[in-house]
Amino acid sequence: MARMNSPIISAAELASESTGPRPPVLLDVRWQLGGPNLRPEYEAGHLPGAVFVDLDKELAGPPGAGGRHPLPDPEVFGAVMRRAGVSAGTPVVVYDGGIGWAAARAWWLLRRAGHGDVRVLDGGLAAWEGELSTEVPSPAEGDFRPVASGADGVRLLDADGAAELARKGLLLDARAAERYRGDVEPIDRVGGHIPGAVSAPTSENTAADGRFRTAGELSARFGALGAADTGEVGVYCGSGVSGAHQVLALEIAGIPAALYAGSWSEWSSDESRPVATGPDPQ
Repeated sequence: MARMNSPIISAAELASESTGPRPPVLLDVRWQLGGPNLRPEYEAGHLPGAVFVDLDKELAGPPGAGGRHPLPDPEVFGAVMRRAGVSAGTPVVVYDGGIGWAAARAWWLLRRAGHGDVRVLDGGLAAWEGELSTEVPSPAEGDFRPVASGADGVRLLDADGAAELARKGLLLDARAAERYRGDVEPIDRVGGHIPGAVSAPTSENTAADGRFRTAGELSARFGALGAADTGEVGVYCGSGVSGAHQVLALEIAGIPAALYAGSWSEWSSDESRPVATGPDPQ
């Protein structure tokens, strides 16, 4: 399937497409790290026709050696998407509460699974100006089948690949700067970063309203971090969720990037792996 020109869509564009000849399947992926399940918020009001998808249970496998949010089994993920009405030929738009992390995770997983026609609602639910619905839809079963080996051009890193990219290319750490430095670590075993990785918090991908910065602004941002000097770029975060947001921002900027899905939760769980602290990559 041909890729869309842009991985994001504005609320106005979505409103127009929703009444057009090929309305997109809408996925509501509201989620908060360490918080309660947000399905009650979905049931209280969501974009008309949107289906709720649970990030922790449906967009990730069980926590373990692979990190806190390892990739879901392809067959399980495919079944979730079919239940939501996703077919190979239908456009998909995903959104969350506004921060964009969870929506980007769903976007990346669909891309990885071979569905090219998927976009993220820029600004999330807060950007939507139309009416909300409390009706929980029951869409017809879709026919989407994931590409088990992963789609061409959607690169996935393991721990060794991330370490090599930190040495030979550009590996971006999408977490908050204080976690990168190791000043604090509220979740994982130890603070710090993968040696050689460059700090690039996802908070700098968006403006104050949660919408992504322009392609030019993002290109300048990542160019200043070294993306203009290397042919290979990779991203990691805490558990592979906000890292997908960084991959999305890089895509907007026209820079292909790989995702280390296990991220810091996997890396730091192995005491034999090196850890760097402080503001410098090494």
